[in-house]
Amino acid sequence: MDQFGKGKRQVKYVVNSFTNYWLTDASFSVLLLILVFTVFVLPILIEYGHVHALFVNSAFLFLFFTGIWSSRKKWLIALTAVLFFTQLTLRIIRFSSYDFEYYLAERVVGLLNMIVFISLNIRLLFRDYEVNIYRIIGAINVYLLVAILGAFLFEIIYLTTGSGIGGDIELTGIDKDFALYIYFSLVSLTTVGFGDLYPIQIMAKMLSVLLSTIGILYPAVVIARLVSVGKS
Repeated sequence: MDQFGKGKRQVKYVVNSFTNYWLTDASFSVLLLILVFTVFVLPILIEYGHVHALFVNSAFLFLFFTGIWSSRKKWLIALTAVLFFTQLTLRIIRFSSYDFEYYLAERVVGLLNMIVFISLNIRLLFRDYEVNIYRIIGAINVYLLVAILGAFLFEIIYLTTGSGIGGDIELTGIDKDFALYIYFSLVSLTTVGFGDLYPIQIMAKMLSVLLSTIGILYPAVVIARLVSVGKS
């Protein structure tokens, strides 16, 4: 019983330490490194075939896993945990020998995960009415998370309608397409519009316009909010 109690206390200590860290401003820096890799490096590795689909999926799962520890509210912890384990289960099934296609369901759950994760990071960004370098990093994190959210939405549009974005590309309907979706999502969000890729379906068109609108308004709103908090 003593050994069991000791082990239980150690597990509780580890869980509390992990939670406490992800609720500090310092965690924004670690999340930024993860997001920079996911948004800018991972697509290159995917395009040149240097990573397996399992690694790509593991990167997203780790993001969603950190979401479980980004709040102390029990209902949010329960929600993020349910979404994470649902996504994990769907991905395990997809990479197993079962003859079922769960790709679309997995992406929909991933979309819900990302929406909740963005909401949690926005809550953390503006908590305690404090402004510091970590909060600026947190604002960048939310911006990159919106880009990933856009990539997920473009993929779901393609999976449900059979079209989405066009250009000199060939979509395959698998994990490898993420490189194209995140690129086009970022191009739309930053309003760059190179023209090499373009929306060819009405939902994709409206999504690209929505991302462009967010890309214009987000910096202004966040800067104004952080400045007002800093003066208060």
